[in-house]
Amino acid sequence: MNLILLDPNDLTNDGCALITDPRRLMHLRDVHRALPGDLLTVGVQGGEMGKARLTELTAEHARFSLEILNEPPPPPLPVHLVLALPRPRMLARTLEHVTALGVKEITLLHTKRVEKSYWQSPELREDKIYQHLVLGLEQARDTKLPNVTLCKGFRPFLEQQLPDLLNARRGLLAHPGMPNACPRDIQDPTLLLVGPEGGFIAWEVEQLLAAGCEGMHLGPRILRVETAVTALLSRLF
Repeated sequence: MNLILLDPNDLTNDGCALITDPRRLMHLRDVHRALPGDLLTVGVQGGEMGKARLTELTAEHARFSLEILNEPPPPPLPVHLVLALPRPRMLARTLEHVTALGVKEITLLHTKRVEKSYWQSPELREDKIYQHLVLGLEQARDTKLPNVTLCKGFRPFLEQQLPDLLNARRGLLAHPGMPNACPRDIQDPTLLLVGPEGGFIAWEVEQLLAAGCEGMHLGPRILRVETAVTALLSRLF
C-alpha cells in the first residue's frame, strides 16, 4: 500500500480522517509499522494526494490530521480496455494490474470461449471489483477509480456498443497470428480488445476487423491473459 487511500466518508469536519476497516489498520501496523506522529502519503478517492500525520492508532481505528492535499493523481492512459472475461482468479489479478497501470475504462465481455460459469463468480460482485480496483490504486499512488462495465453478449456489444466506442478511438485487436506487430508509444485515444484464454474465435475476429479494428500481435509466444494485457499496455503507451 504505497498510498493510504481515503474514502470521502473517512473525512471528518475538523480536517482529519478516521480509518476503521481491518485491512488498512493491519497494513498500517504490520507493513508500515506506523506510529503516532508519522507523516504518511494519503489521497482522497477521486481527489488530490498529499501528506497526513498519524495522530492515533489503536486496534479499532486510525486518525490522521490532513496536512497538505494538493498533488494531482498521475495521468490516466488514453485507453478503453475491452477484456474477454477471464477466470475468476485471473480477473482479480488483472483488474489490479491494469488499474495500477492507469486504465480508467474497462469492459468485461462475453465471447464464445468464455465459460458461462465465470459470470456467476463472486469476483464479479460490485464490492469485490471495488476491492481489486482500490488495491491497484494503492499500489500505483492513484486516486481515480476506473469504470467497469459488464457485457454478457458479444453480438449486442458488436452491434450496439462497439460503434460508439470506436468513435474518436483507434481500435486495436490483440490476437495471435495477426499480420502486424503491436505498435509502440501511441498517444491517440485507443480501444484495446483482448480475448480469453484460447483467443477469439475466427468469426469474432472477422466481425471486429470488419467493424474497423486493426489486428495486431505480440509475437510468437502465447501468453496468459494477465501477462498479455500488461505487456500490451506497457508497449502501446
